[in-house]
Amino acid sequence: MASSTNELTHDFPPFFKVFKDGHVERYPFPIPNHHVPAGLDPNTGIQSKDVVISPETGLSARIFIPKINGPDQKLPLLIYYHGGGFIAGSPFDAVAKKYITSLISQANMIVVAVDYRLAPEHPLPIAYDDSLAALQWIATHSNNQGPEPWLNEYADFGRVFLAGESAGANISHYVAVRAGATGLAGLKIVGVLIVHPFFGGKECDEMYKYMCPTSSGCDDDPKLNPAVDPDLSRMGCAKVLVCVAEKDWLKDRGVAYYETLGKSGWGGSVEFFETKGEDHAFHMANADSENSMVLLKKFVDFIIGD
Repeated sequence: MASSTNELTHDFPPFFKVFKDGHVERYPFPIPNHHVPAGLDPNTGIQSKDVVISPETGLSARIFIPKINGPDQKLPLLIYYHGGGFIAGSPFDAVAKKYITSLISQANMIVVAVDYRLAPEHPLPIAYDDSLAALQWIATHSNNQGPEPWLNEYADFGRVFLAGESAGANISHYVAVRAGATGLAGLKIVGVLIVHPFFGGKECDEMYKYMCPTSSGCDDDPKLNPAVDPDLSRMGCAKVLVCVAEKDWLKDRGVAYYETLGKSGWGGSVEFFETKGEDHAFHMANADSENSMVLLKKFVDFIIGD
C-alpha cells in the first residue's frame, strides 16, 4: 500500500512532482526565502498591510505605501504579480518585500502585490482569474468609496501600472489584454512591465498542460502564445517595457513577445531592454548587484516618466 501511495505519476523538475495519492511536493525554490510580517519598515518609512480581496476564495494582497507627506497626495499605483512558475512565490515573502520597497523608495508610489492562488493545487486558469479579480477590486476604489482606505485616500487611478517577472509577467500581459478587451471603468492602465516573461515555445509544455487542464499546452493557447490572441491589439495600456536577460533560457520568448506586440496593430509603444551577462530573475536573487540597480532604474524611469 505504501509503495503505491509513494509512486510518482508526474515529475516536473525543478518545480514539483505529483504522487499517486494526489499529494504534491515542490522542489526547493532556488532563492532562499521566508515570509515576513506586514508593518512599518523603519529604514524607509514604507508601510504595508495585508488585505483580503475575496473571503470566498481567500484571494488576498499586501499593500505598500510610502511615507505620506500630506492628506491630498495622490500617488501612482503599481499592481504587482509575482513570479514562481505559477506554483511558488508570494507577496508576503522577504524577496518580494525587498524588491517592492526598493521600487517605492525611488518611484514614490503605492504597490498592491497580489497573492493569487497557486497551481497545481489550484489549477490554472485560477491564478489568471484571481489576478483579474484583484484588478477589478482595485477599480472599485476609483470613486474613493472602496473597502480599503489607503487606496481611497492616496491612489491616483489615472496612473496605474502592472508589473511582474516570469509567470507574473505572463499574468500581467493577460490582465492588461483582458482589461482592454472587456473595458474596466474607473482606472487607466498607463504601462505594463514585462520582465523575463514566461510564454510557450514551439514544443508543447507538458507542465503547463498539467497545471491547466483546459489548455493544450501548445502554441494555440493565447496564454502561452499571445500572437494567436484575437484581442492582443486591444491591450489596455499606453506603453509596455519588455525586459530580458542574456543568459535566460526564456530570453528568446521575451524577444518574440516584443516583436509580436510591435506588429499586432496595438496602438501603444513597446520598448525593449536586455541585461547582458545575467540569468533569469537575477534582480530578485541578487537585488543589490550593479545590474540589478540598472534594471531598477529602468523600471523607475518607465513609471515616473509617463
